Amino acid sequence: MPDSHPSEPAAPFEEDYDGLQEDLADRLALRRVPGLSTEREDVAEVENRKVRLERVVLVGVWLSGSQSDADLSMQELAALAETAGAEVVEGVVQRRSKPDPATYIGSGKAAELRDIVEATGADTVVCDGELSSSQIVHLEDAVQAKVVDRTALILDIFAQHAKSKEGRAQVSLAQMEYMLPRLRGWGRSLSRQAGGSGGGGGMATRGPGETKLETDRRRIQEKMAKARAEIAELQARRDVKRQERRRREVPAVALAGYTNAGKSSLLNRLTGAGVLVQDALFATLDPTVRRARTPGGRDITLADTVGFVRHLPHQLVAAFRSTLDEVADADLVLHVVDASQDDPEGRIAAVREVFTELGAEKLPEVLVVNKADAADPAEVERLLASAPRSIAVSARTGAGIDELLALVDEALPRPEVRVRAEVPYSRGDLVSRVHSEGLIGELEQNERGTLLSAEVHPELAAALAPFAVPEPAEGGRPAAG
Repeated sequence: MPDSHPSEPAAPFEEDYDGLQEDLADRLALRRVPGLSTEREDVAEVENRKVRLERVVLVGVWLSGSQSDADLSMQELAALAETAGAEVVEGVVQRRSKPDPATYIGSGKAAELRDIVEATGADTVVCDGELSSSQIVHLEDAVQAKVVDRTALILDIFAQHAKSKEGRAQVSLAQMEYMLPRLRGWGRSLSRQAGGSGGGGGMATRGPGETKLETDRRRIQEKMAKARAEIAELQARRDVKRQERRRREVPAVALAGYTNAGKSSLLNRLTGAGVLVQDALFATLDPTVRRARTPGGRDITLADTVGFVRHLPHQLVAAFRSTLDEVADADLVLHVVDASQDDPEGRIAAVREVFTELGAEKLPEVLVVNKADAADPAEVERLLASAPRSIAVSARTGAGIDELLALVDEALPRPEVRVRAEVPYSRGDLVSRVHSEGLIGELEQNERGTLLSAEVHPELAAALAPFAVPEPAEGGRPAAG
């Protein structure tokens, strides 16, 4: 995963702060490879024909809350389906006290749903919940179309967007964890043996064999074990880099928030990282760590993490644990919320639920109200008043970025040791470390070296100890001693 530290961070207000965005061009482009077609007739009509998207009908079960809550959940499901590459043709919601254990929506509503599928020419039904294997089978039989639940849809989006080796391994593990309890055994392939006890198969062919279902489970479990081992190896490398930053006492700041809240745009604005920016859910999955410098001169690391969503599948939280640890191990969390979206409070609550699951609920947090230029000012003010430490910014225009950096400087924990030292010019490396790792209060040059007062961490304080000088007494003269 990308984890580079450029020596000179990009200026925050470069006109093209998002970089070249080559990943976005690759994702959106359909490149024609010449010389592959074996068709001898004119293919112009085929080349110009629009590719038909998978047509889906959305189905939700309204269990609690208001109708607007149910509508918002369905709107989010529609955005997920479109991100996955489908075309939404219809959406229906049923009010129930609990999902039907057989078909999720009940047999009568399943028959109505079949009529909707036939009338719209839909290929797939997407359910706004996590279905069991039996529910999927029964609902597919009832509507005569493929059935996909919310968890499978999110996993599909992650599989499309994961690019790094660790990201692909994490998504693969999550998909297999989801698939394992949903394997179906078919009657015609239940026995893996050469012959039965009454089938005249000959010697050494009688007795129970391994079923097809058992074989599939065993193979998936073997692949899951390999994926876990690969993730553990990659996590060890990530931990080494994280420990190196810790050893140098570089404060870590994590950008976290709901998907499509503008975290990557904000990282680009702050550091010039060039991370992919796209108006889509889960556009970026692979965390990016970049250096930045606060107005007080402190070096920090900024980590862009995977976006969250309501009812984020637990398989993904478990599989992406090493990635999400960037949040749990941070000194400060910038919780980014899109002020222009509906129900921002619900999105904030969904993100904080994941914080609790990660054990990061007590970390210092700054609520960053993004896209303030496109939001209702009253909504922005309401969100700012909802958190003790908050700020309104626009990653697109750059408004509020300087103030955000100043707030980060103020919110980060301060080094705990105060030192006063006269460092000889031959040890300029120590002065440089004080600049990047500490907070300087006084700095002047004299004939012997650099006289400074600063707040630093214990390791740097020990390195400066041989050059320590007493604090000046009142009147500006050094104290005796």
